[in-house]
Amino acid sequence: MSFEEKRSWIYAAIAVVVPVAYAVVMLGRIDGTDVADVSYIRPLITAIVAAMVLNIAANMVAGMFSRKEEVDRKDERDRQIHRIGEFVGFHVMSLAALVPLVLAMTEVDYFWIANALYLAFCLAALGSAVAKIVAYRRGF
Repeated sequence: MSFEEKRSWIYAAIAVVVPVAYAVVMLGRIDGTDVADVSYIRPLITAIVAAMVLNIAANMVAGMFSRKEEVDRKDERDRQIHRIGEFVGFHVMSLAALVPLVLAMTEVDYFWIANALYLAFCLAALGSAVAKIVAYRRGF
C-alpha cells in the first residue's frame, strides 16, 4: 500500500469517526429539548478542529512508520488519483451544499443550516477519500 493510499484511509476514517462523535454529543444535548435552544456552536467548532488536528497527527504518525522513500515518492498515478478524488469531493460538496442553501432560503433555524453544511463537508471528504481508495484498489 502506497503512502498516499494510507493517507486516504486515514482521511476516510476521520471523516466518519469525528462526525459520528459529534452526532452522539448532539443527540445527548437534544434529548427532550427544542433544537433552537441547543448549544451547538462549540461542539461543531471542536469537531472541525479535531478533524484537522487528527488528520495532521495521523499523517505524521503514518509518515514516521513508513520509509522515507515511500513518503516522498509520488508518481503520476498518485497525482491522477488525487485529481479524481478531489473531483468527486467537489461534486459531492456542490450537490450536498444545496440542502443548507434551501434551508437558509426557507429561513429554517440556524441549528439545521449549520449541521446540514457540516454534513455536506463530511460527505465531500468521505466521497473524496472513498474515490481515491477505490482508484488505488481497482484502478481508474
